[in-house]
Amino acid sequence: MSKLPKPEDLIKDVQLHRTPATHWMDTKPEFKPGKFLYAVEPQVMEDLGRPHLGKWQPYEEKWPLPEDWKERILKAIRDRMERFRSFKLFMDICVRCGACADKCHYFLGTGDPKNMPVLRGELIRSIIKGEFSFFGKIFGRLAGARPLTEEVLKEWYYYFYQCTECRRCSVFCPYGIDHAEVTMIMREILHELGIAVDWAMKPVRFSHFVGNHIGLQPHTIKENIEYLLSDIAEITGLNIEVPINQKGAEILFVTPSADFFAEPGIYTFMGYVLLFHHIGLDYTISTYASEGGNFGFFNTLELAKKLHAKIYEEAKRLKVKWIIGGECGHMWRVWHQYHNTWFGPFDYLEVPKSPITGTVFEHAKDHKVVHICEFTADLIAHGKLKLDPSRNDHLIVTFHDSCNTSRGMGIFEEPRFIIKNVCNNFVEMPENTIREKTFCCGSGSGLNADEYMEMRMRGGFPRANAVEYVHKNYGVNTVACICAIDRAVLPTLMKYWVPGVEVAGVHELVGNALVMEGEKKRTTDLRYRPLKGVEEEV
Repeated sequence: MSKLPKPEDLIKDVQLHRTPATHWMDTKPEFKPGKFLYAVEPQVMEDLGRPHLGKWQPYEEKWPLPEDWKERILKAIRDRMERFRSFKLFMDICVRCGACADKCHYFLGTGDPKNMPVLRGELIRSIIKGEFSFFGKIFGRLAGARPLTEEVLKEWYYYFYQCTECRRCSVFCPYGIDHAEVTMIMREILHELGIAVDWAMKPVRFSHFVGNHIGLQPHTIKENIEYLLSDIAEITGLNIEVPINQKGAEILFVTPSADFFAEPGIYTFMGYVLLFHHIGLDYTISTYASEGGNFGFFNTLELAKKLHAKIYEEAKRLKVKWIIGGECGHMWRVWHQYHNTWFGPFDYLEVPKSPITGTVFEHAKDHKVVHICEFTADLIAHGKLKLDPSRNDHLIVTFHDSCNTSRGMGIFEEPRFIIKNVCNNFVEMPENTIREKTFCCGSGSGLNADEYMEMRMRGGFPRANAVEYVHKNYGVNTVACICAIDRAVLPTLMKYWVPGVEVAGVHELVGNALVMEGEKKRTTDLRYRPLKGVEEEV
C-alpha cells in the first residue's frame, strides 16, 4: 500500500478549473499506487464459475485479454442496449450541460475531468458512436466517436471504479440521468471478460458459499454475539440471550455481518439486542442468512439476485412471518428497488405488522421487510420505549444520510426522529450536503480497499468538509449513520480529515438511552466511555 499524503498535500493538486493539457480522448489513466484497485484473484472467479484473465494487475502494460475480447465486449454492449431501456435512454438524451459536474464527490476530490459524470458517461457513449453509429464511423472524433481499444478497457476499469454509484448526480440532472446505472452496467460488461476488483468479489464468494461477506462460520457468529452479550451484562447488569436459528419465531432479523465483529458496528448490534429485549420481541438471527449487505450488487445483477434470494429461503426454512433489516445501505436499495423485479411478492410471508404497536407497514407488503429505523421510530412515536437521552449528553451528534437509504429509499426523517428522542445534542450539517443532496462517504460500491486509500480520502473529502464545518462551529464529536459501509469507512475518513469526530450507528445511541427493567446504574455508554456527570464514579 502506498504512503498516504498529508491532508494539506493531498488537496493541493485539486484544481477544478484547470484546463487539461491534452484532449480527454488522448489522456490515459495512470495506475499509480493508492489510485487503483487490485484485480480479482482468478481462484475467486473460478469458484463462482465466472470468466477471468488469470493472474494480472491493472498497472501491467499488456493485459492478458482473450483473442475475441472485442467481439465479446461489443456483444455485451449491444445486449445491454436492448435489455435496459434506461441505459439506451441515458446514452441518447445527455445534452452535456454539465449540471452534474461539480456534484460528484470524486470530481471535487480529484479535479479529474473524467470524474465528472457527464464525461464518465462519454467513456462508453463515444464507443457506442464509434462502433455502432454510421455517422460516428465516418466522422470519428468530430462526432464524439472513437474505436474500442485495449486502452479504452483500462480507462473503463480506472473510472467506473471511481464512481461509488451514490446517485447524487441524478438529483441535479435536468433529464434525470442516473449515472449509477451506467456504472453498474459498465462493470457488468467488464465482467464479461473477468475484469473485476478483488475487494468487491471476495465478499461475493464468501456470501455465496458461507453466508456473509468475510466468511464467518456459524460458531464464530455465535461466539462473537456471546462476547457482546458479556459486555452488555457488564454495562447493564442484564443477562440477555439472542435467539439463533430458532424456528417459528415471528421475525427474522437480518443485519450486515460487520455488526457481529467490527467496530463501530458491534455497538450498533448491542443497541439492537437491548431494544429487542426491552420490548420482548419474538425474533431470531440466522447463521445462514447472516448478511444483509449484497456485494453482488457492485458487480453484476445476476450475482446480486443470487445472494438476495438466500435470505428468503432462510425465512421460509425458519417459518417466520416477516423480516426486520438492520442498518445497511445497499442492502436496502436492493430490497426496495430490485426485489420485485427479480421475485415479486413472497406469499409465504405476511405483511409486516408491529407486534408492539399494531402498525401495519403497508409499504412493505411486497418484500415483507421493515427497516429497523422505521420499526424503532414507530415504537417511539407510540411511547413504547423508556428513554433517558441524558445518557448521550457526552455526545454532540450530526447525521450522515447514507446514499442508498436516502436517495435510494427516502429514509430521511425516521433516523432524525430517533436521534432527537435519544440525544439532547443534535446538529444538522449544511442543507446542501444532507437528505437527497447528501455527499457519499467516498468508499461505497466495493471501493473500501486499503490499496485505494488515497482515492478514498479524496472521494470522501466533500463529506468530511461538511462534518468539519459542524465540528468547528458546534463542537460535533459524533457522526451517526445507518449504513455498514459508512460505519466501516467513515472512522478512517474522520481520523484523516476531522480528528476528534467518531462514528456511530443510530441504534448504538438508542442502546445508550434505553432504560432497561432490572438494570444496574449505568455509568458508561456501550463503548465503556463515562457518562456525563458520572466521570468520577468510573
